[in-house]
Amino acid sequence: MSALDQLIPLSLCVLTVSDSRTLATDSSGDYLCGAAETAGHRILERVLLPDDIYQQRAVISKWIADPAVDGILITGGTGFTGRDSTPEAVAPLLDKQMPGFGELFRSISYDDIGTSSLQSRAFAGLANATFVFCVPGSTSACRTAWERIIVTQLDARTRPCNLATLRPRLKE
Repeated sequence: MSALDQLIPLSLCVLTVSDSRTLATDSSGDYLCGAAETAGHRILERVLLPDDIYQQRAVISKWIADPAVDGILITGGTGFTGRDSTPEAVAPLLDKQMPGFGELFRSISYDDIGTSSLQSRAFAGLANATFVFCVPGSTSACRTAWERIIVTQLDARTRPCNLATLRPRLKE
C-alpha cells in the first residue's frame, strides 16, 4: 500500500460558539468530535465560548499558533442575528480564504432547507498552515458540512486532490 492510499491522521480542535449551550447540551460539538475521531483524526482540544469576537479570537489564535494543530472546526455564530460574530472574529485571522467552501455548503444545504440556505455565512480558510472551517450551529448543518465536504477533503485518499496532502506545502 502506498502512502497515497493511507489516511493521514490530522490533529483538530473544535470550537462551539453559543450563548445558550453548555458542553453537556452541545450536540453539534459532540457530532464534530465524534465524526472526526471516527474518520481517524485526533481531537486535541474542545472549547465552548459565547458569541464574543475577542474570546473567539484568543482561542483560535492560540490554536493557529500551535504547530501541532492541523485544523479547526468551528460551529455556531455564522447567522445574521446581532450576536452572530464568528465571521467577524475569524476572517481577520485568515491568511487565505476558501470561497468555494461556503458556496458549496450553501448549494448542498439548498437541497435540504431551500432558500433558507442563504442565511448561512459558513466559510473556510487557511491561517498559519492551519485549516479553519466555520459552519452553522445546528447539528444538521454540522453533519452536512462534515459528511458532504470536510471529511473527504481531510482524507489523503480523496482523488483527484484533497487538503490533507497539501499540509507539507502550505508554508512554502
